[in-house]
Amino acid sequence: MLVKEMMRRPVTVISVEATIGEAFQLLQDRGFRHLPVVDRGRLVGVLTDRDLRFATSSFCHTPRTAEDPVSGAMSSPPLTADPLDPVEDAARIMRENKIGCLPVVDGSELVGILTGMDLLDALMILTGVTKPSSRLEVALADRPGELARLTTFLADRHVNIHSILTYPSPDAVRTVLRVASNQIRPLADDLRIAKFEVLWPISKPWQH
Repeated sequence: MLVKEMMRRPVTVISVEATIGEAFQLLQDRGFRHLPVVDRGRLVGVLTDRDLRFATSSFCHTPRTAEDPVSGAMSSPPLTADPLDPVEDAARIMRENKIGCLPVVDGSELVGILTGMDLLDALMILTGVTKPSSRLEVALADRPGELARLTTFLADRHVNIHSILTYPSPDAVRTVLRVASNQIRPLADDLRIAKFEVLWPISKPWQH
């Protein structure tokens, strides 16, 4: 999944010459938390509701007023994403820098904005929870062929897989699937009989 598939557009922006009061009102009116700041159409910064609160508080070394320009409160230069960046790369940049959005630029043109909420939407799509499905989690040995063995097992039972995510644990590769089945417990039981380590759904106490 690419940034261009999840970014919001068109982008609401504010001029670098606008006042803090105007920015605050725009955020309130639109229900936004982030505003790209432009200077004659060129992206020069990002302004957030948190920036505004801090800039006008007593904690700021030189507190601003509602009449001051947004240039005194914005973050600059802004970190950005490219429309063709994978969303996971954008998520890593946002997490590492502890920021809530990335303006998206194509060359020098501002074409969108990606927020933390957009990344949550992407996670929901990638994990398949937006479709009717059931969750299955299996611990697989970290060696070639194990994932293929699992998917073959499901294919032989005509179970369609909506999504697969894997992540490492100390002694296995944990594999989370969303599958098109409302008989997930019987399917999990069959997997256990086939010597798969099923982590979810949890087996009933009397099955041990």
